[in-house]
Amino acid sequence: MGNNALNVNYPGNNIDFSGGHAGIAITTHGSDFYWAICAAMTTATLVFLGLAYTKPREHRLFHYITAGVTMVASIAYFSMASNIGWAPIAVEFVRSNPVVSGFNREIFYVRYIDWTITTPLLLLDLCLTAGLPTPTILWVILIDEIMIVCGLIGALVSSSYKFGYFVFGCVALFYIGYVLVWEGRKNAYVLGSDIGKTFFLCGTWTFFLWCLYPVAWGLCEGGNVISPDSEAVFYGVLDFLAKPCFGALLIWGHRNIEPERLGLVIHKYGARDTKYEKPQAEGPAGYREGGMRQTLRNGDSTVGTDAHV
Repeated sequence: MGNNALNVNYPGNNIDFSGGHAGIAITTHGSDFYWAICAAMTTATLVFLGLAYTKPREHRLFHYITAGVTMVASIAYFSMASNIGWAPIAVEFVRSNPVVSGFNREIFYVRYIDWTITTPLLLLDLCLTAGLPTPTILWVILIDEIMIVCGLIGALVSSSYKFGYFVFGCVALFYIGYVLVWEGRKNAYVLGSDIGKTFFLCGTWTFFLWCLYPVAWGLCEGGNVISPDSEAVFYGVLDFLAKPCFGALLIWGHRNIEPERLGLVIHKYGARDTKYEKPQAEGPAGYREGGMRQTLRNGDSTVGTDAHV
């Protein structure tokens, strides 16, 4: 059959940021729901930050990361509720159902900007809880970014090629699931049963919810099956469960977990941590502070000299 890609995906057949018309778009009902989720995300941000200030500064890491997630999400939902941050994309499947009839569907690319920032932060919460090594954390975050970008590109493509990106994204999701369900879980239980339980609860919760996002994508951006108002409810409920509810579970689980148990060394403001300072070499009484004793070995005898640095 040959390569037909350039004939199918010709210029003008895909994304259009010119502010054109989308016949399949949200109504005031969808906008109202986006406003409700925006309010929930904003409230969660304030709650997480308020809880952070009840803790010593060195114990606030997970509060800050989780508050960052909901803060970014609140801005994204503000944009969608305001009907900003979308592009009209020609649908591959033209439906007769009145709620999805038309040729161009409103695709909120701002949603994917949100996910590009917030999903790595969610994974950072989980990976730090499990005490995973830094290379593993960086790698799984890269895979996550690939997953989100594939979803975005697929949503902005009008032809069946979008499902190629969908497959790439699902493969990335399955790898993330492997890290959460297998590697992270094993490592977390090594650190302690309370850490293992917290990670298992939050990790399982996250992976289960993330597995529903491809279903939403297939019904909305991919297949044009449900209306944009229903899309708002589907994605909004998932985001609410995956962000504020996840954050509440995580912070509750961390209430009695010291950062040091996770391998996190966080210094207090203005505090001098002598534990990691290089000890000074010992010398005879009377040596000035800062002196270093050098030993010159000659056969069985030793001679001490004083060298100041």
